[in-house]
Amino acid sequence: MSQHALNFDAENAELWSSFKTGDWQAYTELYKRHFKLLNNYGYKFSQDVNLIEDAVHDLFVKLWTNKANLSTPASVKNYLYKALRGDLLRKIETHSKFVNLEEEGSVPFPFEISFDQRMIASEEELSLQKKIKSVVDALPARQKEIIYLRFYEELSYEEIAEIMGITVSSSYKLLYKGINSLQDTLKISKMLLLMSIVGALRGNF
Repeated sequence: MSQHALNFDAENAELWSSFKTGDWQAYTELYKRHFKLLNNYGYKFSQDVNLIEDAVHDLFVKLWTNKANLSTPASVKNYLYKALRGDLLRKIETHSKFVNLEEEGSVPFPFEISFDQRMIASEEELSLQKKIKSVVDALPARQKEIIYLRFYEELSYEEIAEIMGITVSSSYKLLYKGINSLQDTLKISKMLLLMSIVGALRGNF
C-alpha cells in the first residue's frame, strides 16, 4: 500500500473516532472524502446514477443513526465499500425481480477504460489496451470487480475478501482465474498483461 493510502487510512480512522462521539464536522468530512469514491465503485454495478446516490446517502444516514453502536474498522474506506456493495445489490435486486444475485455475473460490472492518447507511447500499446478492455468486458462480473479492486484500488487480498464477502483463498483464485483467462485469450506474457492493465486503469478507469 502506498504512503498516500496509508495516510488516507490514518486520517479516516481519526475522523471515524470523532464521528462516533457525535462530531458532525467529522461525519461530513467522511462523507466528502468518500462520496465520489463510493459513487465510482457503485457505478460498476449499475449505471442508474440516482440509485447509486440514494444508496450512498442511505448508507451515511444509517451510519449516523447507529454511530454509538459501530465498531472501529481496520480500514474505514473498505468498510464503506463493503457496506455499499451489500446495500446496492439489495436495491438492484428490488428493482429487478428477475435477477438472481447468487449467479456469478448476474449483476453487470462494466469495465470502462478511458485512454489518454498523449500518454500512450505507441500504436502497439494503444491497440493492446483496447484488446484488453474488449476481453475484460467478456469476463464474469465478479472477475471484473476483483481486477478493479486489486489493480485500481490497490487493495490486498484480505481487504478484497472482506468487501466481496468471500474467503482470502477465493479472492486469490478469482483474480487469477480472470488473469489466466485474459492471458489465454491475448496470448501474451503475464508480466506484459499486468503492466498493460495497470497502465489502462491509471489512464482513468
